[in-house]
Order: sequence, then structure tokens, then C-alpha cells
Amino acid sequence: MPFSPREIRDDAIRCWNEGASIIHYHARDPHSGAPSSDTALYAETARLIKAHSDLIVMPTLGAWTLPSPEARMCHIIEMAKDPATRPDFAPIDMGTSNVDVYDAKSQGYLSDDVVYMNPTRTLRYFAETIRASSVRPYMALWNVSAIRVTEAFVESGLFERPLYAGIVLTEAGLFAGNPGTVRGLEAMVDFIPSHLQMHWSVMCVGGDLFPLIKTALQHRGHIAIGLGDYPYTGMGASRNDELVKRVAAIAREMGRGPATPAEARLMLGIA
Repeated sequence: MPFSPREIRDDAIRCWNEGASIIHYHARDPHSGAPSSDTALYAETARLIKAHSDLIVMPTLGAWTLPSPEARMCHIIEMAKDPATRPDFAPIDMGTSNVDVYDAKSQGYLSDDVVYMNPTRTLRYFAETIRASSVRPYMALWNVSAIRVTEAFVESGLFERPLYAGIVLTEAGLFAGNPGTVRGLEAMVDFIPSHLQMHWSVMCVGGDLFPLIKTALQHRGHIAIGLGDYPYTGMGASRNDELVKRVAAIAREMGRGPATPAEARLMLGIA
């Protein structure tokens, strides 16, 4: 796993060379790898990626452990002030979820009071602040209710079409999203209204995404994959670009070669 801005830049460039169009990253302490909220680390990572590629850049939103919505958004606001570091997208998790992990072996929860708080007022603040910063929102959809909230935000003028969203499936005892199965994916896709003009990708936290790739592509979806979500040790993949290479090969076999960042920008309305 890359830790420092330069390591994340190098990883992003390798993924870009294998067909990736969008890079999503979390800042980490360059020495320990611990999650970091340091705006300077986020900004330097974006600066390095944008200086060496045309990748679409999407840093994460601040963790729910931060004390306020403003604290979770401050690095996006600061980065957006400089074209050299301005993100193309910033994610918004469109709802509140229980994120306690269940341990099947002990048949008990490892915690029982961890809530990912995203009240509607907070979501409105994120949407309005992202727009004011000339950044586009990416909607993280953990369940069907998140799709319905997204539709309401479109109707009320908080989001502009076309949309870019991510279906978040979950495994490994995390029940916040649909299971990482074909049925779990299709149950989400079935509730996406066509009038939203939503381009979506799918990810699986704690689970292998490869059994779902062909189904996602058949539904005109896109793939968001990385070692931060699942280790893929059984495949012998030790780097993110190796995962991207395999996904791109599957897409080409199905007649859907990966889009370049320029093509993705046109699709997503950020050209």
C-alpha cells in the first residue's frame, strides 16, 4: 500500500498506464501509514498526480471521526483554491449507516455503537460547499435509500446531471451495504431511475469484486477496485495496477475497453 504523496502518485501513474481514468485516494502519514487529515498531504498528492497525468482526481471526504462537517470538508475547500490541486470530484456518502463489524467465528459484534453519521443537513452542506468550490460531487450509495435521497437532491437543484455515483457493496461482516454478490449489485441497479443520467461504478469493501465485473459491465456500469478495499492475496496481486490490468482485459473481452480520462470527462460532464 502506498503511504506518501509520491508513493500514491507513482501508484496512480501505474494504474493510469493500465487503463484507469479516475484515482481515489486517502491521505496517510508518510512514515506509519496511519490515516491522516492533513490538508498538505492531500494537496501534495493531487499536485503530483495532476502534474504527471490527466487522471481524474478524487480524494476522500474527511472521516466521520472528525468533529464537524466543516472539518470533514476543509481539505477539499483548500485544495480547490489552487488549480494545481483542485479535485475533480469529492465524495458524499448519501446516508447514515451502522458500521459495526460482525465476527462470524465468535458469533458476535466487535463493536455495537459505531454510526457513520450523515444527516440530511450535513449532506446539503457538503453538496452546496462542493459546488461553490467548483468541484463535482460523487455520490456513494450504500443502500437503496441513498439512491432516493440522491434523486431528491437532483429535484431540489443540489446536484446537476449527469451524475457520477458509486455503489458500495460490503462483505467481511460489514452490513452497511448490500452483499458483494450479483443479486446484491442488481438490487441496487434496479432502483436507479434512468432520468437521473447516472454513471455508476461498483466497489466491494471487504470482498472480491472480480465475480461481479462482467455483470457490472453488462449493466453499463464501471469498476472501482483497489487493495484498500480487499487484499486479493489469492490472485497474487500485490499492486493496484495489476488489478486494473486484469479489469481492463475483462472489459476488452466484452467489447468495452477502458475509457481514457478525456473520454471519461466527456461522459461525466467535466470536460
